[in-house]
Amino acid sequence: MHLVVSVIVSIIVAGILLLVLKVNASNSIVSEVHDWARSLAGAFDGMLSCHNAHVAIAVNWGIAAVLYSFVGGLIARLIGGTRR
Repeated sequence: MHLVVSVIVSIIVAGILLLVLKVNASNSIVSEVHDWARSLAGAFDGMLSCHNAHVAIAVNWGIAAVLYSFVGGLIARLIGGTRR
């Protein structure tokens, strides 16, 4: 479960970095990562608004990454018991 959550959060964070760094969106790899990130964090789009669209997306997707991490970790603990 931790692996799944880590992959999801990594994809969202990669999408944020590619957007903020203004990497060429016409590149197929960049486009694919951005599409995956948008599909994973899409429910959080428009949650907060800013004057800059890139900043708004970065903040909203950042919130999504934090919530995925928190909720995924909580579920993993519940499923896995109290093992460390």
